[in-house]
Amino acid sequence: MAQQHHDLTDSAAAPAALPVTGEALAGYLRGQATEFLRALRLHRETGGGPNGSGGGTADAVAAARALRRSARRISGSLHTFRPLLDPGWSEEIRPELAWLSGTLALEHACESRLDRLLLALHRLSGATTVPTQTSGTGTGSGTGTGSGTAVSAAAPTTTAAPAAPTSAPASASASQRTAPQRATTTAPRPTPDRGNLTVGAAKAGALLDRQLTLARTRAHSTALQALGSSRFHAVADKVAVLASEVPLAPHAATTDPRPLATAAEERLTDAVAALPLVTAGHPYNAEALIHGLSPDPAPHPQDAPWHQVRLLLRLHRYALEVLHGSDAPLDVRLLSAGQALDRHRDASEAAAAAAQAARTPRIAPATAYALGVLHADQRHEVEAARYAFQRSWQKQTIGTGTS
Repeated sequence: MAQQHHDLTDSAAAPAALPVTGEALAGYLRGQATEFLRALRLHRETGGGPNGSGGGTADAVAAARALRRSARRISGSLHTFRPLLDPGWSEEIRPELAWLSGTLALEHACESRLDRLLLALHRLSGATTVPTQTSGTGTGSGTGTGSGTAVSAAAPTTTAAPAAPTSAPASASASQRTAPQRATTTAPRPTPDRGNLTVGAAKAGALLDRQLTLARTRAHSTALQALGSSRFHAVADKVAVLASEVPLAPHAATTDPRPLATAAEERLTDAVAALPLVTAGHPYNAEALIHGLSPDPAPHPQDAPWHQVRLLLRLHRYALEVLHGSDAPLDVRLLSAGQALDRHRDASEAAAAAAQAARTPRIAPATAYALGVLHADQRHEVEAARYAFQRSWQKQTIGTGTS
């Protein structure tokens, strides 16, 4: 009870056998710069460079991810420990690294967003019962979604035997009488509107596929242009210099960086304290849907503080890496909180993509309905991620007396 507030940097202060100075920051930055150059070399060798044809191979994807990872860590460390660095150099390279990391992340974001939305559509459309109905109604899908309200379970039999329309109802009723147990033991019979909704989900998936694939292609082209630009070459040259020489401030050699890491943690805890964690503890956040039908395509007003906490949590992790290097302690609760915030970001952006697709002009009502259901599903995923973060953070701040 006496230790109600947990200082996540206590573990950083524990191994005080050796003095911690700005040299720890210099060693960390040199290591990350070396990783950056190694990833850049691999990216060019695997055909992901500006003159390459793809960038879609596993090695190229891994190299691009390593580039983003190193750029984020260098940029974040420059932000947290900027009093220990040459201010002019730090303020010049830090936004350039952030630009590079954000540009390289766009393609992966579009791909993962599409995968997430298609999996959600697959789940929401009842994948275990849809296939048999989809194959039966595929021949009549060309009539449009407006005629789907009259579809019944016997519709595939009727369309398959147009030459004998009078006998089709009898055969359908006979099949229902001869196999009543099969209908009740496999899956519930779909409602008359189910075929229409299934077609709407399929068309919604096709629309999302077109839009996000186009966005991914553009992001890939933007990344290739960025990697071939003079702006990137200037950044790479500065990182190459950083791998051998870190421009520390004159007083950095005798300055302890741990107070700066503690300040980063305090900014994180203050941001978490400002979050509506009580609201996140409820299973349904009605306030999150107040602006759900707004035509404004701006990001959801509730999401920005959570995205900021995710950024501050990442900066705090990088600060711990600076203090400990490769021996940084792995706080499982801190890791789970970060994973919850990652899911929150992914679900929030997926919901925005579904809403953007629903604004496409002249789409069928069933398609718009499927996109609306998908948007609501992803907003529920947002709430679930907030609740998971709340539980992780409470364990982190309260349950530390026995850890």
